[in-house]
Amino acid sequence: MSEKQSWRHLYTLLKLAEMGAHRRTAKISTEFLARKLGVSQQSASRHLIELERKGWIKRTITPEGCLVQIAESGLNQLKKLYANLRFLMETAYPPSVTLEGVVFTGMGEGAYYTSRDHYRRQFMEKLGFDPYPGTLNLKLLSDYDVKTRLELEAYPSIEIEGFKSEDRTFGPVKCYPAIIENKVKGALVAALRSHYDASVVELIAPICLRKNLNLKDGNKVRVEVLTLP
Repeated sequence: MSEKQSWRHLYTLLKLAEMGAHRRTAKISTEFLARKLGVSQQSASRHLIELERKGWIKRTITPEGCLVQIAESGLNQLKKLYANLRFLMETAYPPSVTLEGVVFTGMGEGAYYTSRDHYRRQFMEKLGFDPYPGTLNLKLLSDYDVKTRLELEAYPSIEIEGFKSEDRTFGPVKCYPAIIENKVKGALVAALRSHYDASVVELIAPICLRKNLNLKDGNKVRVEVLTLP
């Protein structure tokens, strides 16, 4: 089932609930339902047939009209929608934010940092993947993207602990799960190095992002950063 069709079914359920079909059997004409949905009467009738086939409603055709009641499985769909909307309205931060930037070549230090054993073990344990040695560097496109990046600092993150070696100190790293180009699951990492400002983000993934996404300097990349529950 397509996402569009899924939303159409949910919207029809919502309109049926507005007519009381979630609490009792309601007499509903396809003509009236069509006006509520803003579709043709034929489309409204098809929506009811589809919902009945999915088991989301119980429907009886009588000479006086169509008797409809939302079934338990349909009620569960409405409850799920309600829970999602409530979370979106009441949470202190959005479930995800999107950043856009262009690829550029950094100083090559990403491979050095991501391959440090102390960091790498924590990446595998806390992020669930062994990072490819290196980071993909993005220069953010706009003031909006920079502002959004700065807002991430107020959101919960996955903390990678710093450590000391014989000759230097490695600081802690904040990680935010991310989906790159709607294809690859990885993470945005902050403070692997300190000489980049908030206009630059660094991404890690279990694969080489440049190669697998066929990226070159100057290419635009979209990143969906997922906030933690």
